[in-house]
Amino acid sequence: MQAWLEYVVKGLVDRPEAVTVTPVERAGQTHYELRVDPDDVGKLVGRQGATIKALRALLQVGAAHQGRRLTVDIVENRPPPA
Repeated sequence: MQAWLEYVVKGLVDRPEAVTVTPVERAGQTHYELRVDPDDVGKLVGRQGATIKALRALLQVGAAHQGRRLTVDIVENRPPPA
C-alpha cells in the first residue's frame, strides 16, 4: 500500500523527490503521513479535495480487502515565518 501511494503521488506532483510517505500505527489503524513540497499540496488535494478523496477511497478499499484500516494525512512542511 505504501509503495503504491508513493508511486501515485510522485506522478501527480512537480517535485517527486520531495515526496515522503511515513506509516504510523495508532489504535490498530495505519496512518500514512504524506509530506510533499508546499507548492505541490494544491495538486495533491485537487479541486474541492477530489484528488485526495479519491486516493483515500482507493487505499481504504485495498486495505479492507486485507482486513486492515488506514488513513492518509497530508503533513505540510511549511518554512517558518521570517
